[in-house]
This record gives sequence, C-alpha cells and structure tokens, in this order.
Amino acid sequence: MTDTLAFAKALIARRSITTDDAGCLDLIAARLAPLGFVCERLDSSGPTGHVCNLWARLGSAKPVVVFAGHTDVVPPGPLEKWASDPFVPTERDGKLFGRGAADMKTSVAAAVIAVERLLAANTVLNGSVAFLLTSDEEGDATDGTVKVVEALKARGESLDCCIVGEPTSVNWQGDMIKNGRRGSLSGTLTVRGVQGHVAYPEKVRNPIHLVAPVLAELAATRWDEGNAFFPPTSFQISNIHAGTGATNVVPGTLEVLFNFRFSTASTADGLKQRVYDILARHGLDYDLAWLLGGRPFITPPGRLVAALTEAIRAEAGVTPELSTSGGTSDGRFIAAICSEVVEFGPVNATIHKLDEFVALADIEPLACIYAATFKKLLS
Repeated sequence: MTDTLAFAKALIARRSITTDDAGCLDLIAARLAPLGFVCERLDSSGPTGHVCNLWARLGSAKPVVVFAGHTDVVPPGPLEKWASDPFVPTERDGKLFGRGAADMKTSVAAAVIAVERLLAANTVLNGSVAFLLTSDEEGDATDGTVKVVEALKARGESLDCCIVGEPTSVNWQGDMIKNGRRGSLSGTLTVRGVQGHVAYPEKVRNPIHLVAPVLAELAATRWDEGNAFFPPTSFQISNIHAGTGATNVVPGTLEVLFNFRFSTASTADGLKQRVYDILARHGLDYDLAWLLGGRPFITPPGRLVAALTEAIRAEAGVTPELSTSGGTSDGRFIAAICSEVVEFGPVNATIHKLDEFVALADIEPLACIYAATFKKLLS
C-alpha cells in the first residue's frame, strides 16, 4: 500500500458528513506540522453548527501556492444499498470505494503526500505552499472557506495560485481542468393576489394568472451572449408554490423560486435590475428576496494553467480541456484574494452516488501531478 492510498483510506474512514469534520483536519495537521507548516484552526459557527477550518502555511515569501479543499462529504444514503460500508474504505475490482473517495478525500491525501515527498527530496521551494481546508463545502458553505478568506483578507494576506482539488475529470483522470465557474444568483418571488371562490372570478385576483406572462418573459429573455470562457447566462425556475389544496379556491399568493447561473458577461446587480424592469412592466404586487451564492470567476491560461497542464501531460499523457461547466465550488470565495484559481482532481462519475469510488491506478498519478505542479510554480 502506498502512503497516498493509506492516507486516503484514513480520511475516508472518518464519518465526516457535512459539517462534521470527524477529526480529518487533525489527521492532516499532524502530518503537516512536522514538515514545518504553521497550522491555524480558523473554526466558525453558524446556523448549521460548528465548522472546522484549517489554514496551514509553510514559508513566508511570495508567491503563495495553495491547495484548497474540503473534508466533509454528503450523506451516504441508504447503507443497505452500498456494496460495502461507505465509511470502511474498500478495495475491489481495481477501485477504492467509500464516501468521499472521489469527492474529495483522495485529492486531499494526494496533495499532502505530494508536499511531503517534495520536502523529503530536499526540493527548494522559492515561495510558500499552503493548505486551505474546511468541513463546510457540501452544506451551506457559509462558515467554511469564505470565513478563512475573510480572515486572510483582514490581515492583508493574498494568494497567488490555488488548486482546488474538486473531481473535475470526466472520462479519465486529467482530461479536464476547471479554470473558472459561473456565478449563482437565486431569487424568491412572492406575488400577491386576492383569494376567493373560483366561481366568482370578479372577486378574485389570481396570482397564478398574473405571474404566467412574467415567467414566460423571464424564460424567453436572452440575458447575455456569454464570452470566450462561458456560455450565455442561464435562467431557470426551480419551484412554484400556490394554492390551498382545494380545487375551488383561488390562491391569495404564489411563490416562485428561480436561479441565474451567470458568466462574467453579466453582473448580479445588472441581472437584478432587468428582473425588476420586467416585473414593473407587468404591474405585479410582489416581494422579491435575493441570494447571491457566488460570483463568477475565470483564470485565463497563464502560469498556473500551464504548470498544471504540463504536469498532467507528463504523468497522464493527455492534454486537459479547460472548462467552466458545472456548479459552484469554494473557488468562488478564494478568487477574491487569489489571482489564479483552478480546480483539478479525479474522475467525477460517481460523486454523491452509491458506491462512490476512485480508480486505484489514478491515486499515485494524482499525487505526482500535484507535486510536479507545486514544484514548477515554486521553482
């Protein structure tokens, strides 16, 4: 068993369902501290409970190269439907099974081992290497990475390059790097009408009827054209709630939940204003609450993309595609204090699924890719 595999297993064995770290960060700090890392716990508490955060840094010089990730995992679902216990890491058919195997405990283990090996080989690192890890990524993400970023910003620290160890590969390890992500803007629209009996339409104002043309216009609107890195902004309605459950009652209110996934071609404020303009044209009586889940970010090809691409080519023999597809990640927070942020990790085919796994043959190459990237950026 390699040290990377052994460490990945040790992390998977911890039942760290978000936001419970289950001691994962203590295991990681116990490996980093003897290497000379200054390990800080920047824990935070919020509505979802206590969140464990670790900021560990080796060196004080620039550039600062960071590996970021999370130790929390999503719930495993029905245990009886797993072929083996999700928190007992199991090797079977050339794969390592367990919750978090792909998302993203193997990545965390590989990055830690990569740095261990570089230092054991007396590699000169001209700059600083750091780890930013949290137990609040799979949940609300309100007290995890965002809190560490706020703390670093408050004391004037900035980062130069960051690899987020999310599982970005699609068909085989190394085929995709995420060099940006779309922003997420959600809205809760409450439309007020007048409730009453369906047989007396002259005495009611049906909010379902009132909102229908508004939703049609919102859905048909072309918000932007995207750009070289992003597709056009997407508007989607996720839920509509109205009615008392009776067939003879016109509801008094209606609630619509919707979301924008937007590119750097738009801004959150700009999208909000356009929605307000549409609502105003239709004369609705409404309330609208917004939640900005994250702003878009992009890292154009440069030193970080080049270093990681070179390492992937050398180790995996493939040239990765650059992509901004998918949902959000903690990279959206880190981009506020870091000029270059990308995501790279294992194949994501089984993340959040039953019998989540990572290929055993991919584990050591992942550690080698991270090591080569760190070395290149700090040479």
